[in-house]
Amino acid sequence: DDEDLFEGYDSIVADRSFLAKLEDVELQVRQCQDQQTPNVCDDYLSDSIIVEHFRASSPRALPSSQLEFQKAIITPNKEPPGGAHNTSTPGMINHSRDAHHPDLHLKRTAPKPRRSMKDHLKKVLLDNAATSSTLSKTLLQKEAVVRGLSGFGIELDFLVEEYAGSKGKFPPVKRRNKTSLYITTIEKGHSLVNSLIETDRLDNIGLVVVDELHMLGDGNRGAILEVTLSKILYMSKSIQIIGMSATLGNIKDLQDFLRAENYTDNFRPVELKEYVKIKDSIYEVDPREEACFRFSRLLLFKYSSAMQKMDPDHVIALATEVIPQQSCLIFCATKKNCENLAGMICKYLNKEFLNHRQAEKTRLLLELKSSGKGSVCPVLQKTVPFGLAYHHSGLTSDERKLVEEAYSAGVLCLLTCTSTLAAGVNLPARRVILRSPYVAADFLKRSQYKQMVGRAGRAGIDTMGESILILQDKDINMAKTLLCAPIEKCYSNLLHDGGRGLLSLVLSLIGLKISTTVEQVRDFLNGTLLSVQEAQVTPEKSLWDLAVESIETLKQKSLVVESSDSNSETLLHITRLGRATFKGSVDLSFSDVLYRDLSKGLEGLLLNSFLHLVYLVTPYDMVLQCKPDWMIYFRQFTNLSPSEQKMAATVGVPESFVARKAAGQSVRKPMDTVVVNRLYMALVLYSLLKETNLWIVSERFQLTRGFVQTLLSSASAFGSSVLHFTEELEELWAYKALLSELTRRLTYCVQAELIPLMEVTGVMELRAKQLFSAGYKTLAHLANADPQILVQTIENLFKKQANQIVASAKMLLKEKAESLQEEVNDMLMLPTDLPTL
Repeated sequence: DDEDLFEGYDSIVADRSFLAKLEDVELQVRQCQDQQTPNVCDDYLSDSIIVEHFRASSPRALPSSQLEFQKAIITPNKEPPGGAHNTSTPGMINHSRDAHHPDLHLKRTAPKPRRSMKDHLKKVLLDNAATSSTLSKTLLQKEAVVRGLSGFGIELDFLVEEYAGSKGKFPPVKRRNKTSLYITTIEKGHSLVNSLIETDRLDNIGLVVVDELHMLGDGNRGAILEVTLSKILYMSKSIQIIGMSATLGNIKDLQDFLRAENYTDNFRPVELKEYVKIKDSIYEVDPREEACFRFSRLLLFKYSSAMQKMDPDHVIALATEVIPQQSCLIFCATKKNCENLAGMICKYLNKEFLNHRQAEKTRLLLELKSSGKGSVCPVLQKTVPFGLAYHHSGLTSDERKLVEEAYSAGVLCLLTCTSTLAAGVNLPARRVILRSPYVAADFLKRSQYKQMVGRAGRAGIDTMGESILILQDKDINMAKTLLCAPIEKCYSNLLHDGGRGLLSLVLSLIGLKISTTVEQVRDFLNGTLLSVQEAQVTPEKSLWDLAVESIETLKQKSLVVESSDSNSETLLHITRLGRATFKGSVDLSFSDVLYRDLSKGLEGLLLNSFLHLVYLVTPYDMVLQCKPDWMIYFRQFTNLSPSEQKMAATVGVPESFVARKAAGQSVRKPMDTVVVNRLYMALVLYSLLKETNLWIVSERFQLTRGFVQTLLSSASAFGSSVLHFTEELEELWAYKALLSELTRRLTYCVQAELIPLMEVTGVMELRAKQLFSAGYKTLAHLANADPQILVQTIENLFKKQANQIVASAKMLLKEKAESLQEEVNDMLMLPTDLPTL
């Protein structure tokens, strides 16, 4: 991000009550009034500044509450701890605060009755008290947002409800006395909007906030986001939509689509300086220069011949200018590069790095070992003592959380990471180094570059941030285009991948009875981003042609049928299979095969083992991502019970086939590759349910633990979809209770007694075991816990984390209690259709 509007908010809320901190600010303001500068202090918080000046000021001006908060809490004029002189632009460090905030010293206007900052904040957050809000986030960002907002919810008396993976109730519980804030992923947000439309409750939503709006251009996920926003715009005239992005090149198209006003600002809490490194020279990026670069300095660092051979790009020199006192992120092209680079840097670091926060790094290693149930990644075991780690999708959830927390706390000073970190959790750094201008084999896009360098600069800690892109001679011209070109445009993805998004949209329109004729479907399409960009995206076909083609495809798949009314008008109706498909958010390309598998399963469902059910919820879209190791397949197959082997043969994988493949013999009868691979993935998941040790299972199947973690998460989410799918088909009624319990087990994959604790945001398996052993066995125990006692009782638990856990538990308990109360109220309510004389 070039601008991160949520910068630092999670840590603010989690550290201690945000409102309590605001009260501290008020106290400091009052103290300031008694000293030498009463006018300035009054101006910060007076109504005239908050209301009148904000309207008249330039877009660069911050709300006065943010200015005061920065002054009193963030204290940017504080010198960074050590190493500040080792930067590419040392002259920038001593710039005065006034240079960054020219509007701080404002002309005093007539004072009005004062309200506290706390009152202002409450007013802003409670103005829409009668309506709910929904926030669309990616899965990685979602948990951090839930953690941060739980404290707000408790203070301001609203509920925070999480919709991600298998979490979330459809339709949501109708709240009469409370307002809800829904934190959702893109996929779950779409299902949530569908359920609210179906129950005629969409106008209960008052505000929709979409972070990273440029995700509209991101393949199938972008199509889902476009569909969701289009439905909201079409069905409600009262809902306000706020979209945020720092990487949009065609804002006008998005304005037309959302019928929105545009607010653009280049303000950044911490100044960012961008550099490139070519050989031993560092150049500042300046698009105004003809060459795009302006010479800054030479990199002076003594390298031995061995070091020069291992590190020809001088990554170690660039990193050690800021670490260990300050933090550094190094983006690499591949996951393997991340691990190799972290290991290489450690070889040449001074041994003094081992002494920096040694006790905390020792605790981190112990926690990593505990999370792996005795196993720890060899690379992390080698790098953590030096304050380094890698961060990519190969980490387990527990490992990733521990690494992120340690980095945020300063225990780790350097992370080597892939591009996914830039678009995911907020882990800023003093310096960001781009190891090369590539992601895998593809050259960086402008939006990707801006996301990465946007991690540079930590509000409240650094006075500036800097990024350095390492270039080879062959990449210089392409890099100039990258650095000086405009941001890529965002285009509709409804037609991506054979029009999957458009087909899904039309099916749901018919299922929700938003559109019942071809004309109405076309009218709806006129309100999409696809309509705004019709000339660029689909010049050969009109929206009418696309609507007709989509309906024909849905009819061929037996998801939609036609009928005629009394006026001979053709009406569209959804079939039972079509309803199950859209209610379960099942991919249209898998709906028919899923129905066949579920129907066939009922003929001989194996109930003395989870294997059959696990097979049925193994995601179709992951089965081709892993090629079976036939010896492992055969070994695991022979360990199955006779009934489980019979079940495998029933779905289409007999033991004889696996044995011949393991022996390297040819198989005359062709087998369905999807079925064979799907059963292999099911065996991985089945082992996880029995073992619950991801390390052991990963080693047993010779898979990376990150892949196994992803498989587990995908199976949990798909299991939830299959559950909703079966609820719409009466003949599949038997699956409802079975899949409900299985999905819950896949979501947490721990002993049953730990599940209530792991429902709390931020509590992973290791922490749940520690809490359970310490006597915190239920949600009520955690919600009523004293954070101070938790810190003293639970090993390696910091106060910040304890506050987060207690706040999240309180919010979850409050939500469950409110839901039960709503059910009681519904039960006791007088029926509106009660017969009378």
